[in-house]
Parts: sequence; structure tokens; C-alpha cells
Amino acid sequence: MTDLADLTATEAARRLREGDLSASDLTEALLDRIAAQEPRLRAFAWLDPALARRRAAGLDAARAAGRATGPLHGLALGVKDVLDTADQPAQYGSSIWAGHRPRSDAACVALARRAGAVILGKTVTTEFATRHPGPTANPVNPAHTPGGSSSGSAAGTAAGFFHAGFGTQTAGSVIRPAAYCGAVGFKPSFGTLHRAGMKVMSESLDTIGVITRTVGDAALVMAGLTGGEFGSPEAKPGRAPRLALVWGPTADLAAPETRALLERVAAAAARAGARVEVLEAPPALAAGLVAHPVVMNGESAEALAWELDHASAQISPVLREAMARGRAHGPAAIAAGRAAFAAARAAFAGMIAGYDAILTPSAPGEAPEGLGWTGDPAFNALWTLLHVPCVTVPVGAGPKGLPLGVQVVGGFGADAATLAWAEWVRQAAG
Repeated sequence: MTDLADLTATEAARRLREGDLSASDLTEALLDRIAAQEPRLRAFAWLDPALARRRAAGLDAARAAGRATGPLHGLALGVKDVLDTADQPAQYGSSIWAGHRPRSDAACVALARRAGAVILGKTVTTEFATRHPGPTANPVNPAHTPGGSSSGSAAGTAAGFFHAGFGTQTAGSVIRPAAYCGAVGFKPSFGTLHRAGMKVMSESLDTIGVITRTVGDAALVMAGLTGGEFGSPEAKPGRAPRLALVWGPTADLAAPETRALLERVAAAAARAGARVEVLEAPPALAAGLVAHPVVMNGESAEALAWELDHASAQISPVLREAMARGRAHGPAAIAAGRAAFAAARAAFAGMIAGYDAILTPSAPGEAPEGLGWTGDPAFNALWTLLHVPCVTVPVGAGPKGLPLGVQVVGGFGADAATLAWAEWVRQAAG
């Protein structure tokens, strides 16, 4: 018999809708899974089982009374702890904010509740979603990092703690941890999910996304949150895609297993009917990538002005050092970096015009060993600054048996199509 905690969001939603499953029974199964595995994985910054049970019972009562409960009725979400929650602390991965209780939910959390979701808990983030890691381990092998900064959301989704985890991405914090944990990561087009109530670090870059078990789950959750159209990725399209294989400016950082993986996936896609062409990124994209840390650190130093002035001793040395570099850049350099971003976006629009999607690595390789480093966002930062939708899908394993993903990137605003082509690639890769 299938453990209820193993149900995908899509399957759970169907059973909840048909009355074959109650929100309370589903929540209880997830809490049992968490009780068994959380001591090993440490995905949660805050967990209140009684609160989740009350929410699920309320949803069951509302449905029994014939009241509408929303498209995400009974599904469980983990909320990265840089997003505010009115009924749970928001501590942003920093001792400075220990015990902080916001008065309201972040916009995306409020939309999740409106859609009928159960907010299961707050998930571990690196310090202010930047560098210093939390305690979360990779569910595939706890001796390895789950990636970051959306560490708890990636590990918790992959372990079956909840159906989707909110993540945020400034460089690679949705795509990379999802790939490391063998989950699906979706960073939508910039601004798709409103950032009100988020501890924003970089105005030019920060994007809220989701980590799920399947591509269809990502589409379901995003549609439930926004009311928008994200398609049915599992539906077979009428034709094969036109794909550009792009290694990008950081190609030299790809591990041998990543090179072999991408070449295998490209060949499988071609056998399935796709037109796959190797494409060089134009120089404007490389220039944008060079500007990424200047803008990211400069804007983050502005975002942390209060903490730097009043609680700097509680900021990790690695983050203090990065913020010092950010402040040293100055406003002229940050403005020039933003201009480089704009030029890169214009160049990318021309680059992708003849293709349905880009095929590129999700990460340099497998999740690194140890919990002291969450990995390199070398294959993510470019797509983040371009503001375009990105999806990582699990398609293999590396030499140590840890998951490997491939990243599918689309044009700005083409989120539904990007999800659909990511699922097509996943199926073609076998």
C-alpha cells in the first residue's frame, strides 16, 4: 500500500478533490514521515504539528460544509524562513532575528493559505539566504549538503515532508539545491510571485520559486498560488522542441559527470525528435555574469544596513566580508552592473528567438561532501540575472550515487512552455 506521504501534489490533489482522502489524514502521514526523518535531515527551522493539524481539520470541516477551499486544498507546503508567516517565527537564518514574530504573512504565503494549503512549517535557509549554511543534510546521503540557500525546502520536498517548498533565488538557490536533492526546482520569471513580506536582499535579482517532486506539481502549485496558466506539463506536445545546448561562460567548471550527463540528455532528446544545436552565449551575457556579484553584494549591503549598523557581531564573518565588498563597490559600479544586466537581457532575447528552450547544467556536479558549503551557483547566476524561467529536472546520478539534474531555460514570460519542455526533456532522457 502506498504511503500517503509519497503521493505527489497532483495525485494528492485529485484524491482530496474526489473525497478519497482527507486533509487531516494526509497531514498526519506527512507528520509521521517528518517525525521519523527530521532528526537526521534537520530541514525545519520551525515546526508546530498542532498548528498543522488544526489547519487540516478546519479545511476538512469547510469542505464537509460545502464551502470552497481553493485549488491547493489540503496540500502541504514548507516555507523558506526568509518569508514571513503570521503564526510562526520568521528568523531569516540569523540569530539577530531569533524569535521574531511578523504580524502578517508574506504575499506568497497568504496566497497559499487562500488557495487551501496547509503551511507545515518554516524551512532552514542559509543566513539571510546568502552564504553561511544551516544544519540541513541531503536526504539522499546526509554526509553531503542539500545545497542552498533553500536548503530545508529542497531536502524536505525530496524526503516527502511536504508537497512543495517555497524557495528564493538570487544566484542559484532554487535550482541548485533541487538538483542536489533529486527534486524539481522551478524559478519562474522575475516578479511572478510577489515579494511582499520577504527579507529581500537584492532588488534586481531575488525571485521566489518552488521546489516540488514533479514538473506537474510545480505547474499545479504555481497555478494555485497565482491563478495564472502554467499548463499541463505531462500532456504530450504536438511536436518535439528546438533546443539550444548552452554551456555558458562557466563551462570550464562542469565536472566530468555533468559533461557526460548533458551530452547524454542532448543525444536522447535528438533521438526523440528534438532539434538540438550547440550555441555560444553572446559576450553581453558573460559581461552580465561578471556584474552579478557586484550588484548582488552591493544591493545586499543596502538591504542589511540596519543589521550591519546595529548587530554586526551577530553576522557571520563570511557575510560581513561579502557586505564590505558590496559597500566598497559604490553606487556607480552597482548602476553599471544593472546596465550590464539590461544589455544581457536584450542579447538573450535575440539568442533564444530561434529556439523553444535552452539546455544547460543545473550545477557543476554532485552535491559536495560536508555541510560547511552549499555548492557553487556557477550555472545558475546568469539565468537569474536574465529574469527568465528555469526548471531543473532529475535525470541521473553521479559517481557517488547522488542526484544530477539538467536545467531547461525559457524566454521571459514563457513559464508554462518552459515547464512543458522541461518535462519533455525529462521523459526523453528516460
